Amino acid sequence: MRYKNSNIRKCLNTKTIALCAAFFLYCLLPLKGICQTGESTVDALVEMGFENVGWTEDGNERVYVLQNSAYRLQGVGIGKAVDVIQKMGLPEEKSCRIIVLDNNVPQISLYYHPIKGDSVLQAERDDWNVSYELGDTWKNARKIKLKNSSLFKIDVLVYPQLAFKNLVITQIYQVLFDLSPAIEVSLWKGMKLTAQLKIPVYNDGYGKYEGKVHSGNLTLSQRFRLPYNVFGKATVGYFNADQYGFDVDLFRPFNDERFSLQARIGYTGTGYWDGFKLHYDPSTWVATWSLGGSFYWPRFNTQFTLKAEQYLMKEKGVRFEMARHFRYCSIGFYAMKAEHAKANGGFRFQVALPPYKYKRRGYIPRVNTSANMGVVYNAGNERTYYKQYKAEASDNIMEENSFNPYFIKSELLNF
Repeated sequence: MRYKNSNIRKCLNTKTIALCAAFFLYCLLPLKGICQTGESTVDALVEMGFENVGWTEDGNERVYVLQNSAYRLQGVGIGKAVDVIQKMGLPEEKSCRIIVLDNNVPQISLYYHPIKGDSVLQAERDDWNVSYELGDTWKNARKIKLKNSSLFKIDVLVYPQLAFKNLVITQIYQVLFDLSPAIEVSLWKGMKLTAQLKIPVYNDGYGKYEGKVHSGNLTLSQRFRLPYNVFGKATVGYFNADQYGFDVDLFRPFNDERFSLQARIGYTGTGYWDGFKLHYDPSTWVATWSLGGSFYWPRFNTQFTLKAEQYLMKEKGVRFEMARHFRYCSIGFYAMKAEHAKANGGFRFQVALPPYKYKRRGYIPRVNTSANMGVVYNAGNERTYYKQYKAEASDNIMEENSFNPYFIKSELLNF
């Protein structure tokens, strides 16, 4: 009897172990499927040309991290990424978040939360909420290993630059047109090195120095994001408008993200290039600053900005600007009044340049046109006051709006 009982006990133990093993493997099947979905989605995004791509999830939320380096326009690129993530499959009974980076710095997030009992099984672009908020899972997402890093990858961008003025009675306009290639590379998170060369194509009335090949923007910038959704950029080097020094730019949206604060301070001196020889005067250092706020009207993608500023001649003034943003261009009007100067105003526009889709091949330098080009028209023909500079070659109203949550949301719906 003992022998028989021993066999029965042995059979029961073997059967129990087999059942437990089968149950364990069965439980792992959904986890394996989830991992395959997340990894395959990341691989699909990398194949499309997106950089700094990764994913993670916990019991409540799945998070994708990505940087659009495949499409000229951020709204278009982010929309394509949303389509791929939806097509590959969203997690069941939990939310999904997409965190969008720029130069490895998080800018905005897109959040999808499934509604129980919703008869529509497939998520649509309209279901995603766009915001500057990153959610609690960013603390874990920032630690994941990202695929297809953007670091040490070189872009050679050719900036077409057009300037014109009307100062001669017998001539409608004097014109300066440059093609200005620039090398741009990021060596660590948030950093960008820019080295630009200005090649004059046509120079009528802008002086002998502008008629020579010479350096353009030579800058080192660091982008960062602080707690409470404070975005910033610090830049040092040689800027445009014959200025060199350092500049700090800050941006802080309110809880109602239509409203925001903007601040900038710079300390620069005057210097100009004679070919590749820099002439500068150490006695010309001056502080400039700007402080103001803005309101964004989502219905018409129009931004209104009011600032108090100090310009390069140390005159203080007030500037109002209205800019409407479209997919392929931004158009704005401005008015300003400073002490010791007459009121002035004008318009400005930026136009996106083709190609609108491109792909990088490993670490081979990518040659392309700049993201956009634009013109500022000075209606009052003011030549002494209201002078300002741009710290980076890529600074313009179109780039400043490229990660606006309301603009991105409108682009998601416009396809």
